[in-house]
Amino acid sequence: MGLVLYNTLTRKKEPFAPLDPANVRLYVCGPTVYDFAHVGNARPVVVFDTLFRLLRRTYGDNHVTYVRNITDIDDKIIKAAAENHESIDDLNERTIKLTERTTKAFHEDMDALGALRPTHEPRATQYIGQMIAMIERLLAANCAYVAAGHVLFSVVMKNDYGKLSRRDRDEMIAGARVEVAPYKKDPADFVLWKPSTPEQPGWDSPWGRGRPGWHIECSAMSEALLGETFDIHGGGLDLVFPHHENEIAQSECANRGAEFVRYWVHNGYVTVNGEKMSKSLGNFFTVRDLLENPIWPGEQHKKGESIRLALLSAHYRQPLDFSRDALQIHKQTLDRFYNALYEVKDVESRDDAAPEEITAALEDDLNTPLALSALHECATALNKAKHITAKAALKGALLAGGASLGLLQADPEAWRKGREIRGNVQLPLLTMTGHMTVGLIDPWVEDRIAARNAARKARNFGEADRIRDELTAKGIILEDKPGGKTEWRRTG
Repeated sequence: MGLVLYNTLTRKKEPFAPLDPANVRLYVCGPTVYDFAHVGNARPVVVFDTLFRLLRRTYGDNHVTYVRNITDIDDKIIKAAAENHESIDDLNERTIKLTERTTKAFHEDMDALGALRPTHEPRATQYIGQMIAMIERLLAANCAYVAAGHVLFSVVMKNDYGKLSRRDRDEMIAGARVEVAPYKKDPADFVLWKPSTPEQPGWDSPWGRGRPGWHIECSAMSEALLGETFDIHGGGLDLVFPHHENEIAQSECANRGAEFVRYWVHNGYVTVNGEKMSKSLGNFFTVRDLLENPIWPGEQHKKGESIRLALLSAHYRQPLDFSRDALQIHKQTLDRFYNALYEVKDVESRDDAAPEEITAALEDDLNTPLALSALHECATALNKAKHITAKAALKGALLAGGASLGLLQADPEAWRKGREIRGNVQLPLLTMTGHMTVGLIDPWVEDRIAARNAARKARNFGEADRIRDELTAKGIILEDKPGGKTEWRRTG
């Protein structure tokens, strides 16, 4: 079938055809490093890591360029550094120390989730010269202007401004999250460069000492590393407006109208009890907290892979409701996979190609729930296999299928340490918030019910019905009970 991706720009799924198959180019907005990453920040890392893996298998490891930036100059960072009680008087030095520390923590946390490092990881402060040069081109094209020490982009100069978010003018002004200052020609104009006070970090520029606006950073870094036009730009749904809308405007105006990005791909929100996870609301779990605190005793490597599995359990475009309790279910799923591999530890695996069902699911707009379903079927077949030839083939398929999702990379014997498993062990009945099982736990069914509950909370009834149909096709009957509980049973 070939890779198909949902393009936010066109609002439809489209076959993916790179500009240059010898250099497939992907850019994803990375973290603003002022604090630990929470699970909502981790979702795009895991989602686009999965896409990166798929692209490399399709086009070759050396033919995919993945850029994920580090925003290490931003007003949030300056504010956090100013509030930091380190014994450093210089705010600029405090800012540098803060970003170094949080960048290191980000790398450690994402490594724990099994995310590959991108091809390039530019830091905004390393590309100030490129940002200044792009702003100068925008001024020369009459798409920007200088006012009160600021340089601002003039949105009226971009006739199709708003084509990505499809917001009307009032919505754009209300949602721009920028100051409607008296020096702006239009309330929707946004900052390309702003002045810095003497104690704030800043760089010399034609418009005085200052620092870049947020949006210009990604435009300059992506152009420097991927060119004027590239294949895929990814990020969270919350970045569609204003950040990605503004990236399009400034990049296309700076490059004489040349198309900026061909496929825009956005992951849905992580929610807690149906409400978007965010630091401003205080309803978040940091990855660091989940890794270090006793969800279950020790076994940090298991926690990291369980978090990754949780983030893959729902389709990337759908909301994902997250809880600590659900991680136990995902760990049990991984226990089952690793136990299947352990039982054939003395069998040499054959082939290293992922099962066609997993590849087809991922090629269909990264349908990770369907891919995980196929992975379960592969583990079931491996557990039932009697002959060495079948075991070798199925072991290879399970390992390759897991690798395509960034899973099952640990040594099965190391995974099992401290835990007794005998074959297809029957797990005890477990009651979870929102649903319960009748009889024994099937981790995959639990994953799908959790995803369905999240879709229902988000009023995405089409996705909820799709998951029910998926379970029905597998012989699983759901019964919704009063109080929000769902019971399930097998047919036959």
